[in-house]
Amino acid sequence: MAFSHRIAALAAVVAIPLGIAATSFALTDQPKPPKVPPRVELDSGSPTPTPTRPAPTPSDEVVSRPPVTDSPASDDDDDASDDDRGEPGDDG
Repeated sequence: MAFSHRIAALAAVVAIPLGIAATSFALTDQPKPPKVPPRVELDSGSPTPTPTRPAPTPSDEVVSRPPVTDSPASDDDDDASDDDRGEPGDDG
């Protein structure tokens, strides 16, 4: 009796997903191929597009240097000068 219950459970595990897949496949619509008109006519009354000019290239600009200070603007942990100190937590 237990063997027949196992067979029924195994059949249900296989049959239910297969039934769902078959039903889903049967209900999907197949796309129709697109209809191409036999002849395409262009509207000849439209004005021709005016050519656009490319954007001008930026000219060379002189930018002043920022003021030099003794203190760093930000203290990063990956500075090259930190690698030479041998501080705790260094990987190198």
